[in-house]
Amino acid sequence: MCQVIRGSDDDKSNSNSVTELMGQRDSLQTIRDFGEQWTRFTDNSGYYGSSELFGDIVGPLLDAADVCGAAVADIGSGTGRIVEMLLAAGAAQVAAIEPSQAIEVLRRRFQGRGDRVTCHQVTGEGIEKLGPFDLIVSVGVLHHIPEPDPVVRAAYRALRPGGRLFVWLYAREGNGLYLAFAAPLRMLTKRLPDRLLDGLVRLLDLPLMAYIWLCRYLPLPMRDYMRNVIGRMAPDKRRLIIFDQLNPEYAKYYSGAEAEALLARAGFSDIRLHRRHGYSWSVVGTKRGGSHE
Repeated sequence: MCQVIRGSDDDKSNSNSVTELMGQRDSLQTIRDFGEQWTRFTDNSGYYGSSELFGDIVGPLLDAADVCGAAVADIGSGTGRIVEMLLAAGAAQVAAIEPSQAIEVLRRRFQGRGDRVTCHQVTGEGIEKLGPFDLIVSVGVLHHIPEPDPVVRAAYRALRPGGRLFVWLYAREGNGLYLAFAAPLRMLTKRLPDRLLDGLVRLLDLPLMAYIWLCRYLPLPMRDYMRNVIGRMAPDKRRLIIFDQLNPEYAKYYSGAEAEALLARAGFSDIRLHRRHGYSWSVVGTKRGGSHE
């Protein structure tokens, strides 16, 4: 006779506690990783920090009218690249939220612009105490947070009724070939000292340049992204993007359904998704009770 042994509530509680502790460890390490990264790579010049790229990131879900005159928050501001883009788009005020040591880079960058930019060294959950906002953006951040739901719920509460949250996430769809190569490599690279990772990035940049060139003529995977985004970056920014992919402790690639559910669980309505260049998701949701309903 087979006996079915069910785990006790204590077993489940212990399992949840271990998972939570691992998530907290990964979150803290990711914050440290990005803090070190953004205190080393502080230049946002060229296409990498341009209004043209901002339009490419947020379109077609948002446009300049959604930013102009708005009170905006940026979750995970790093060196202030997205903050500068928001200011160029006409945001009235921007709250730059950055939990890592890169907050000092932000403070130096926006010193003297306190009438339009405030810098806050808090995690994403801390945004709730800073609102209300008309718009909150988080570009390339939530997919590095093991438990992003508290951040998205805090963003919901920090918005005015009718306010919107825009997030940009790595996509699972369209990245199968890339992940087959990058996921095993990341098991090594996220543990490398930055100096060694820099050297590896320079080596990896060589086949990337060749791949970008081939994408001009052949219908290769991620061709649109290679030609129209990374292919337009200056060499140092192209290498920074490689570094950014290989350095963080944690990264998740979202399916479209997962990306939509992330906002839906927090209470957002009118959720819309855009498959950006076939490799990422742009997502926007609206807080109930306003004119965007």
